[in-house]
Amino acid sequence: MPELPEVEVTRQGIAPFLVEQTVVDLVIRNGSLRWPVPDIAKQIIGQVIRQVRRRAKYLLIDTDAGTSIVHLGMSGSLRILPHDTPVEKHDHIDLVLANGRILRFNDPRRFGAWLWCELPEEAHPLLAKLGPEPLTQAFNVAQLAAALAGKKKAIKLCLMDNHIVVGVGNIYANEALFAAGIHPEAEAGSIDIERLTVLVAEVKQILAHAIKQGGTTLKDFTNADGKPGYFAQKLHVYGRGGETCTSCGNLLSEIRLGQRTTVFCGICQTR
Repeated sequence: MPELPEVEVTRQGIAPFLVEQTVVDLVIRNGSLRWPVPDIAKQIIGQVIRQVRRRAKYLLIDTDAGTSIVHLGMSGSLRILPHDTPVEKHDHIDLVLANGRILRFNDPRRFGAWLWCELPEEAHPLLAKLGPEPLTQAFNVAQLAAALAGKKKAIKLCLMDNHIVVGVGNIYANEALFAAGIHPEAEAGSIDIERLTVLVAEVKQILAHAIKQGGTTLKDFTNADGKPGYFAQKLHVYGRGGETCTSCGNLLSEIRLGQRTTVFCGICQTR
């Protein structure tokens, strides 16, 4: 599943082709995604795209009339293509631009979304209760400590809770906890401020590095220009259960935590 770095890489890839371009059509071939795609052709045709932003794993395509809220789901992708590019299977939506290009949304599993919001997007139900962005100053040790105070839940589950901090999905939660030396099952509220300080720094560093590398290549992800991400070769624990720890040589353990695969080193990561 594309995580925050992959979504940010997609945003960076498509934004230069969209900003200040006029929308001339919206083609919906299959509106049965995670939620029904609204018929917004009348609202968006003729509008100029002002900016392309990201909030958590949502891409926000802003016009003066409103904002398209796009989510890639488990297998979705966005590509900038010439307007006459043949349609392939799972090409569900085309945003047609006056410059002769299209933004094409492809999603084999159809768990993605394309929605519309005319209110300030912060008021949209999908965005209203999201926590801070991890790569901003709003995500800091004081904020994290306050959010975790008294919690007995495993720290990995809290790190993946979008009410606490957005976008730290399974891959990067595994990697950040390893880098910080924190056991994924440690009670969140019991972790001292010094270790939380390290954890915040590692989350920021790992996500920023993953974005720089172009995202993590998983089964379905390619970024906006068709090139895969390259962060997978940098992973220390995710997907490496039973292999040797890159730090101490111990065999990595693999468990299920919150129904997600969790890999850690029992020596390097302590409770």
